[in-house]
Amino acid sequence: MSSFMSVFASLVEQLADLLQPLLHASATAAAIVLFTAFVRLLVHPLSRSAARGQRERARLQPRIAELRKKHKNSPEAMQKAIMELHREEKVSPLTGCLPMLFQMPAFFLLYHLFSNQSIGGEPNALLGHTLGAAPLGGRFHDALAHGGLFGAQGLVYVALFALVAAVATFNYRRTKRQLAQAPQPQGDQPVPGMAVMGKFMPLMSFFTLFTVAFVPLAAALYVVTSTTWSSIERAVLYRDMPYAGGAAAAPAL
Repeated sequence: MSSFMSVFASLVEQLADLLQPLLHASATAAAIVLFTAFVRLLVHPLSRSAARGQRERARLQPRIAELRKKHKNSPEAMQKAIMELHREEKVSPLTGCLPMLFQMPAFFLLYHLFSNQSIGGEPNALLGHTLGAAPLGGRFHDALAHGGLFGAQGLVYVALFALVAAVATFNYRRTKRQLAQAPQPQGDQPVPGMAVMGKFMPLMSFFTLFTVAFVPLAAALYVVTSTTWSSIERAVLYRDMPYAGGAAAAPAL
């Protein structure tokens, strides 16, 4: 693991060196943003597959409603019938989770890289790099201790929080609109958990604010970049769907 982290640290430093003539002190921060964009490009085919899967699941909703009505007195039989329908139609209910699962290693890699004082037995030079006045290995509470919220370091986080809030508000409005346009389930049995999901799903993007506040700034940059990418990507991929399921508003890594 140590040697792997050393290689990754070297790659980040080399990319930062390429960007340094243009971006100077913020070159490493820009390298992290480019790394995030590269990861999202790799994951994009999975995101497209998840969108296709959601369309297939939407197509099956009338048949699922019939199964719910038919087996309304037997939840086990209902679940079995729905699973069998998905299997027959070759539709996986898990495709929407794959993009986030494949991004998690990249997030934890950055988190680990900027949380350790040494890499491969050598001092971690990346911790000395900054975004503005804020060190990439620092956290929000460190910024508050060095000048407060409106100090030189705190203003970097204010900018990140503002961007996350803007993206979350966009997701909130889009998800509320999609939920309002979603066809209501037919039959006597409501979909379990739908009422709770309808209340909390639009708010999930705001949870990213807590992530940004508690992880190293480098990892926060990954989260902010990935969340912004996801917001745009989902708006395009799910533009013709009244409700994009769990992928519509879940915070992205």
